Amino acid sequence: MTLWHEYLEAHARQRPTAPAFGDSGGARWTYGDLARACDALRTHLVNLGVGPGDRVMLLCENCCAAVAALFATSQLGAVAVPVNARMRAPEVDRILAHAKPAVVLLTAAASPDAAAHASRLGAQAIEGDFGRLHVVSQDADGRSHVQIPEGLAVLLYTTGTTGAPKGVMLSHDNLKFGGGASARLRDMTADDVVYGVLPLSHVFGLASVLTASVMIGAEVRLETRFTAERFYQALRSGVTLVSAVPQMHALVMQYAKEQGLDHLGSPDLRYVSSGAAPLDPDWKRRAEAFYGVALQNGYGMTEATAGICATRNGLGDPDTSVGPPLPGVDLRLDQSVPGGGDGLGEICLRGGNVMLGYFANQEATQTVLDPAGWLRSGDIGRLDENGNLHIDGRAKELIIHGGFNVFPPEVEAALNAHPQVVQSAVVGRPQGGDEQVVAFVEVAVGDEPTVSELRAFVAEQLAGYKRPGLFILTEQLPAAPTGKILKHVLLSHFADQLPAV
Repeated sequence: MTLWHEYLEAHARQRPTAPAFGDSGGARWTYGDLARACDALRTHLVNLGVGPGDRVMLLCENCCAAVAALFATSQLGAVAVPVNARMRAPEVDRILAHAKPAVVLLTAAASPDAAAHASRLGAQAIEGDFGRLHVVSQDADGRSHVQIPEGLAVLLYTTGTTGAPKGVMLSHDNLKFGGGASARLRDMTADDVVYGVLPLSHVFGLASVLTASVMIGAEVRLETRFTAERFYQALRSGVTLVSAVPQMHALVMQYAKEQGLDHLGSPDLRYVSSGAAPLDPDWKRRAEAFYGVALQNGYGMTEATAGICATRNGLGDPDTSVGPPLPGVDLRLDQSVPGGGDGLGEICLRGGNVMLGYFANQEATQTVLDPAGWLRSGDIGRLDENGNLHIDGRAKELIIHGGFNVFPPEVEAALNAHPQVVQSAVVGRPQGGDEQVVAFVEVAVGDEPTVSELRAFVAEQLAGYKRPGLFILTEQLPAAPTGKILKHVLLSHFADQLPAV
């Protein structure tokens, strides 16, 4: 079995001077540099007693040192636990208590939040060819030498609204499947320059960006934190491929609009993809006019190593599906769930992308993963006549209003088609035995539509029961480090603007 890190080692032997990774802190590494950085960090980890099966938690934001930490951990047969440094202390501590790592590494030089965690945890600085990291070594009582599944490479903790954190166990084979599928889908070559703005602590950035690029030997330009300005500038500076979430695309288009620009104008960019949220036709047309290339859509989840379905559409294709299942992925719809029927059902899948399970949580594993390898996604979808999957929303986000099913993505698509809307998020709020449809709408400063205008706009597109009963306009929606809107905090975040029910 080829291990995840062996692709890096092969490029280091065969193409040591080829560019590998750069970051916004100024580091520029070839594949040979990356191999030396891994060697140096591996020595530190061995001296700290890290061995096969141990967890190495990496509190990080994107930088070259984080890449070295991921691969050095893998080379030792240990398990990387990448965690976004922008998580709050209680969130980090819950993961620490559950994963019980032997060592915690922190990219304090690249991240103020990682530096704050380093200070809080009493971390010590270490330096070498990998740059500068901070480290905390757990004492014997803090470590756990539990039996781990064979081939386990990474633990990714999913963002939850309540309860204990869940560590998704991804194997070397999972990462190879996800990375290989992404590379083939994008027709990647070693000449590509990939913009790495998605966090490496998230499956999209880890599998679809980092792993795909290292398997092919492409160059990755890492961005520590997303800003619309840096995104715009990067894509005009030789980047050929970018994967992002719709919120990032929306914000960079708004930035360009504020600069009086209506298109990117890059001669190098050849592939743009969007994931983590549905597309709508109007927004897709605007994005393709801006980038000048087709906008590809996809669907995935942490438990499926990012990739499940993806499109390969031409420029101007009106298709807003997430495409057919990736080669090697089986898919079926369970129409017996809430929101199912009439062609709709919960998306279930199996294939080489499906996780090994949740770490130290057999009960949660059995809830979503059956003995035949079928994974329940929790998402509601339908298949069209061409075999393309359309996502109608999360089963748990389904709104029941007036006895009718309301899927938030459909309402959001209607709102996002308004020229003065940057992005939107729709949730349900209990109201006298019913659910009220509430729309949170991000608008540009100085170019705000009125609530009356938005009501009239969606009234032309949506049946009465689907229309929001309440609109909250804001300059910024709360978002995760990936840019994904945090729907589960909207009602509490804007509680002071919500009328009593």
